[in-house]
Amino acid sequence: MLFLGIILDQLTKQWIVQTMPKYDVIPVIPGFFNLVHVYNRGAAFGLLATWSLGLVSYFFVIATLVVLAVVGYLFWRTPLQHRLFLWGYSLLISGAVGNLMDRIRLGEVIDFLDFYVGRYHWPAFNVADSLICLGAGLIFLGICRSEGEINVSHPV
Repeated sequence: MLFLGIILDQLTKQWIVQTMPKYDVIPVIPGFFNLVHVYNRGAAFGLLATWSLGLVSYFFVIATLVVLAVVGYLFWRTPLQHRLFLWGYSLLISGAVGNLMDRIRLGEVIDFLDFYVGRYHWPAFNVADSLICLGAGLIFLGICRSEGEINVSHPV
């Protein structure tokens, strides 16, 4: 699953780059969903996007490597019977690696999914962002389901 998420993220971004001019918008479901071709140098929802490109790139590359080390360790230490955690860690890692590849290669991340209602647009995002959110959700669900059961053998 780990590699499948990275491959899906990178293939979808490459498809957008090859088929859409930068800043183009293609309505898919009018009034709800567009494909767009934009770049985000900041974090989720454009946070820190006003920092200089070099500074923000280094910051996010280093921060992502630290997160990958921690989550990789948690994945390695998690017993096989804790499937929600393992799936969550896998999705989170694959999303983080997908966006990290963009940051190393481009200094920013390619975003292309634009959901909106009326004039309100959710910030554009990509497959990697979706994997990170889904992974975090599964980890949260795993914590809720195992409340009171967590012990030293399960480092969450």
